[in-house]
Amino acid sequence: MPSWSMSANTGPCACSPSQVWSPNCDIAAASAEPAVVCDDGGVFPSATVSVEHLREVGLGAGLVALGVTGVEPLIEARSALHERRALGLNGTMQFTYRNPDRSTEPRALLEGAASLVVGAWPYPGGDHQQAENPDDHTAAANGRVARYATRDHYADLREALARVAAELEGAGHRARIVADDNALVDRAAAHRAGIGWFGKNSNILVPGHGSWVLLGSVVTDAVLTESSPVADGCGTCRRCIDACPTGAIVAPGVVDARRCLAWLVQAEGSIPEEFRVALGDRIYGCDDCQEVCPPSRRPPEAAVVADATGSQVDLLGLLASDDEQLLARHGRWYIARRDPRHLRRNAIVALGNVAEPSDSSVRSSLGEYALSDDLMLSEHARWALDRLDLRSDSGLDR
Repeated sequence: MPSWSMSANTGPCACSPSQVWSPNCDIAAASAEPAVVCDDGGVFPSATVSVEHLREVGLGAGLVALGVTGVEPLIEARSALHERRALGLNGTMQFTYRNPDRSTEPRALLEGAASLVVGAWPYPGGDHQQAENPDDHTAAANGRVARYATRDHYADLREALARVAAELEGAGHRARIVADDNALVDRAAAHRAGIGWFGKNSNILVPGHGSWVLLGSVVTDAVLTESSPVADGCGTCRRCIDACPTGAIVAPGVVDARRCLAWLVQAEGSIPEEFRVALGDRIYGCDDCQEVCPPSRRPPEAAVVADATGSQVDLLGLLASDDEQLLARHGRWYIARRDPRHLRRNAIVALGNVAEPSDSSVRSSLGEYALSDDLMLSEHARWALDRLDLRSDSGLDR
């Protein structure tokens, strides 16, 4: 599995962004308050706030882990991104793949950057709540949302990181928050900052919390003591690999986005027919590889039930909504080209997989889409109707 922890000492000197780095620059690591000393006599100010204090602030704001790493390039992550893109494993995904040299260069995030403070925010990992009335047709025609997207947990993460950034700024340092951004490979930064280890499903596993976390960083010009790495905790376990419904985990730590359901519901265009049945009732994200992971099954987050108001979406209601309504409700999700047609596409496939085959309202809605001038939606609707017929004829629940 990837370690993504190699470093290089190149780029502009931290003590003065206008100067070129020199081999004579060094970090006075033996000092209780480390400072960057350059051959021209310049000294970059050491941090006036401790990592222990930042961790106390971060945990007090709701983070479950906080670590620090330097701003050397994430060399192994860079190599992996280039290699996997060359093999086509990213499919049409561009996130951090668009410019691997940039997304693995922390120094590009902030002039004079010296440290990355990385935090992990927890989100519910337990079962989804069920609809209160199981006899209601919408209870049998709900779409499932991955737990991280049941509410805007990224807003919570950024708010907690903002508290950390405020402490740094209050001490006279500059700080910038980076989370869920093309500019940085969050998992590689988190691994190097000692937040957790890389699971075989490529997620970061935080000791005591598993992978039910979102990751983000504060890049700062403060020189901070770096955290120690976390040892691998997977051993010979391969439950995530075996449990992936489409075989998307092609090697430990390597995911083929072309087969990954979490990406296919976000990708532009048609969902490959070979993966539509495996999609089940999912309309956004997939948690299967986390649900079977032993370290992710034991932490407190695994016992917190995801709120039904965010974890389930009425599929017929979604299909009856206009673009403005869909973006208002789900606009914080990643939607290809901000085009709600992709949400409708997902809902249509889910209806074919889980709706009651004899439900006339379901067949009426799908029938309208099957006659639509929208080729993508009409093709998926015809597939969904055929799927309902197959399930009805064979007596399949799915």
